Amino acid sequence: MSKILIVDDEEMMLMMARYILSKKYDVVTATTGAEAIELFEREKPDLVLSDLLMPEMDGYELQRILQERRAEPVPIMFMTADESSESESRGFELGAADYIRKPLKPDVLLRRVGNIIDNLDKIHKLEVAASTDPLTGLLNKAASQKELAERVRTSAGALLMIDLDSFKLVNDIYGHAAGDKILIQFAALIRKIIREEDLAGRMGGDEFIAFIDGVDDENILRAKANYLNAQILIVAKNLMGSDMQIPLGVSIGAVFIPDEGNDFPTLYRKADAALYDVKQHGKHGLAVFGEHHKTNISAAGKISQMRLILGERTQEPGAYVVDFETFKKIYRLLVRMADNYKKGLTLLQFTLPTDDAAAEFGEVLVKSLRRSDCVSQSGKKFFVLLMEATESEAEIVRDRIFSRCRKSLVEAISFEREAIF
Repeated sequence: MSKILIVDDEEMMLMMARYILSKKYDVVTATTGAEAIELFEREKPDLVLSDLLMPEMDGYELQRILQERRAEPVPIMFMTADESSESESRGFELGAADYIRKPLKPDVLLRRVGNIIDNLDKIHKLEVAASTDPLTGLLNKAASQKELAERVRTSAGALLMIDLDSFKLVNDIYGHAAGDKILIQFAALIRKIIREEDLAGRMGGDEFIAFIDGVDDENILRAKANYLNAQILIVAKNLMGSDMQIPLGVSIGAVFIPDEGNDFPTLYRKADAALYDVKQHGKHGLAVFGEHHKTNISAAGKISQMRLILGERTQEPGAYVVDFETFKKIYRLLVRMADNYKKGLTLLQFTLPTDDAAAEFGEVLVKSLRRSDCVSQSGKKFFVLLMEATESEAEIVRDRIFSRCRKSLVEAISFEREAIF
């Protein structure tokens, strides 16, 4: 139930507004601006309905103070007996959600308040959708970074980077539908190891992140890691059968705050260094960032360590998929290399008739190519860079791709090829 704070120095008007609105909303009241500010901080109402003309602090000043105390806009509706249009104009200029005149008419007040609350609900749903990962229901990458950056700046606790080990095999063997089910169930397991005041998000693929408020004990984190490792296997076998042999597990890199700072990018790198440590020592476990990781993260002047930092954490089969801007940069680099070393470089272009089949064709394309090939998409067009491929070899690649597609899709695709060198 939405909560409304009513502010009016006239007791009779306050009682009337409360009587009208309490039938549908949770109502709290204040008779002065100072009392309203105190209630606003404590009750956190969804809407403020305030008299405009009050002694000591009028509605305009109250709105200004409340707005300073909350980052997002404060929905406020003014009520007044003033008939002039100037006061109404000023209220809207200051950001009032609505304006109603006294004496109050119950049906009009309920309808206007209802409109504001409905709009707030719609805005809230849009905000939730924009910040939520659609598959798992956790925070998405952008929202995770934003929320965690704010939280670690002022709070103590543990930042966790969480990876599912061997997850790619689920997609390869059982298909992406099974993989999605595993990710959904894994997100549910992560929710079980955190509390309401903690945060959890999906950074993409099988990578997750969490902040556990107030925790500074490695044993607590290790117990959570053990729980996740035990439960994910149970979940996987329930979904895919008891004969499932994929070594699914969970690797966690953790960093304690404020011991290692309060800057999110720095903490993220440290948690990532700890996670890499787990990956290099058998997976399925936990590592907390410590002194030995500080040597690793600084690379200690060793080029081998830099190769590990620059390289892919997990090497997926199929072509290297990048966004179009990155594709252009790779193309320009390879043209320079081909110009000097005269190695075969061929550009392929596949144009689809519509966007509907893009996901299907893209998956076939990536799996049909080598790891040394590069793929990108721009709208209905897919681009491929083939390394050390002659024109006849490029034709073979094209035929292999088309053999794995639906006949109706192949007939609709426009194909072009050009040998760069």
